[in-house]
Amino acid sequence: MKEFNLNNIKLTKYLFFTGKGGVGKTSAACATAVTLADEGKKVLLISTDPASNLQDVFATELDGEAKPVKGVNNLEVINLDPLEAAHNYKESVVAPFRGKLPDSVIENMEEQLSGSCTVEIAAFNEFSNFITNPKLNTDYDHIIFDTAPTGHTLRMLQLPSAWTNFISESTHGASCLGQLSGLEAKKETYKQAVENLADESFTTLVLVTRPDKTPLNEVARASKELSEIGVKNQILVINGVLENYDDDLSKSIFNKQKLALENMPDMLTEFDTYTIALRSYNITGIESIRNLLKKDQINEQKVEVKGKLFNLDDVVSDLVKNNRKVIFTMGKGGVGKTTIAASVALKLSKLGKKVHLATTDPADHLKFIIDSSSGMSMSHIDEKEELKKYQDEVLENARKTMSDDDIAYIEEDLRSPCTQEIAVFRAFAELVEKADDEIVVIDTAPTGHTLLLLDSTLSYHKEVQRTQGQIPESVKNLLPRLRGEETEVLIVSLAEATPFYEAYRLEEDLKRASIHTNWWIVNSSLYKANPKNKMLSAKANEEVKWINKILDHTSGKLAVIEWTKEDLSGDKLYQI
Repeated sequence: MKEFNLNNIKLTKYLFFTGKGGVGKTSAACATAVTLADEGKKVLLISTDPASNLQDVFATELDGEAKPVKGVNNLEVINLDPLEAAHNYKESVVAPFRGKLPDSVIENMEEQLSGSCTVEIAAFNEFSNFITNPKLNTDYDHIIFDTAPTGHTLRMLQLPSAWTNFISESTHGASCLGQLSGLEAKKETYKQAVENLADESFTTLVLVTRPDKTPLNEVARASKELSEIGVKNQILVINGVLENYDDDLSKSIFNKQKLALENMPDMLTEFDTYTIALRSYNITGIESIRNLLKKDQINEQKVEVKGKLFNLDDVVSDLVKNNRKVIFTMGKGGVGKTTIAASVALKLSKLGKKVHLATTDPADHLKFIIDSSSGMSMSHIDEKEELKKYQDEVLENARKTMSDDDIAYIEEDLRSPCTQEIAVFRAFAELVEKADDEIVVIDTAPTGHTLLLLDSTLSYHKEVQRTQGQIPESVKNLLPRLRGEETEVLIVSLAEATPFYEAYRLEEDLKRASIHTNWWIVNSSLYKANPKNKMLSAKANEEVKWINKILDHTSGKLAVIEWTKEDLSGDKLYQI
């Protein structure tokens, strides 16, 4: 592994930064853009991230037009809003049918076009113009994209059946139908864009991750997906590497990172790999961007927490007081929702409650002994098994009525993240249906989009007497239950920008489905761990901004859990 020094890397015209939320791809993209501009290269930086904080980073009002950045010659920045683009795109597809189709069908169409897949398609619709515009190719030495399209999106763009008005003809109960309806006019532009992405002389995919198990596995999946459809010119950047230690906490972080890197997926070891050191500061302002690839700058000015911070025992007491029977932990991957779910379940059991923990984490990973006298039981939902079962069911029914081209479309649609969520959710629904006499704690919550998609599909099937993907009675019964008083969703986040904004969007998504949240839980907090190491102490201080923001957002309903030296399992889960 080498330091991420741009002088030692062969860079192409187009640079796409990709990685799961919170790994620092925006910071890496900004630092790359500024460094190249400082070297005299003409650079255009484009963000399509819904949680983009480019305006804060550059202290410049940004929109869909290229804007120069004060203090950086040769750099122009565009901040595309994919959520706005998705809204406009959705309306362009649905509007022609208003007044011509029943309201239930219109509602179904709108929900089909409300998920993350549509946001990504709309974003690709926006930036495909930048990939194929010959003038831009001439005007700039480098065009850098913060957030690359997924392999799922690019494969869908290549499917011939995707260019039909699929949504008006069929629904198969899976996930993200008809995202490409109405884009026939852009077919050639998309084809050229996909070809340019796969051209190794044109495009480099920069896989950004952190030295932790979950984001390393996630970036390996993204790499494989994109490689399969021809985007093979890839490099790996590991952000946030702790380079030395001087106390127990910093030593434990160092050793944990070292272990994760030694056991990273084999396929990642094939790429040229570069590291960016862990910094104590948030990447805002030109100075911090310039320093990211060079040195740390420790800010010793302390910020105070503006309110009382609760612990997980307080959350559990509140759940008992309000007689919650169905409890979900919800958050993006890697924030620790499985650990929180397990701890909540054990604490409830210790209070004498009859509890069932449903998890998608293998039972032997949690390694806690379920004592029959505690009244707690546990089941493991096998995500791959549930997904395959659901995919097989959908395809079996679809083949009875559909052409080969439309089957290809469905096969691709069934790869989407939303499909897996629905498949797993069905298994959870069956479990909750049997659990009227106990508290059920579930470590993977369905998003509001998934719930509304299931709900609107039910309405659609009443209007159109056919279906390919069946909705079980347990799911039909569970939707009203989730909107009732006995259900609570615990939002799990980290005290950082991207996890906060992603958790906030998930919460808004749930509100659309009439499911309201109460508590937020900030996990793995350095602030709560009170580190003595100078750099980690400064980093802990940076968390306070986000802790205060969540305190304000939740009117004080925030529990903060400190960063721990080891993975939590067994009796240690009681101690959270």
